[in-house]
Amino acid sequence: MSPPDTPWLSETQQRVWRQWLTANAELATAVGRQLHQDNAISSPDFHVLVRLSEEPGGRVRIVELARGMQWERSRLSHHLTRMEKRGLILRRDCLADRRGQFAELTEQGRQTVERAAPGHAELVRSVLFDPLSEEDLDVLDRVTATLLERVRATAFGDGCAGEPEA
Repeated sequence: MSPPDTPWLSETQQRVWRQWLTANAELATAVGRQLHQDNAISSPDFHVLVRLSEEPGGRVRIVELARGMQWERSRLSHHLTRMEKRGLILRRDCLADRRGQFAELTEQGRQTVERAAPGHAELVRSVLFDPLSEEDLDVLDRVTATLLERVRATAFGDGCAGEPEA
């Protein structure tokens, strides 16, 4: 039995928390299904391809990519191996320090992300943004920014998501 002073969630907080979890899970499932059906790629494939397509030269250090995806380097390494076998990316050694590697977008990878992006954007827009007014969108923007800041500042967040390695 829990102590009487346990700070349980209120009924409203519990409802919002469960809706948040369910909405995130169902949206992720819908995105994954759409990417797989329309483009034969997974959500993580798309995330990697988008990140690489936005970088100068289409490449990024693998350690930075892992941090941005919030994946362990070993997990990302296995995923990149599968993507490399499909011709979507290449790995390149970092000549400056000879320890690190870059993930680099191939032409096939670029064509894949360019083909996948419009359908992905349409799904996200139709499910997440079309039902919201401009005022709702402003509120959602503020709420998600506040939540991200708070999560990153806690002992359970890494405190440096997306920041470059020292």
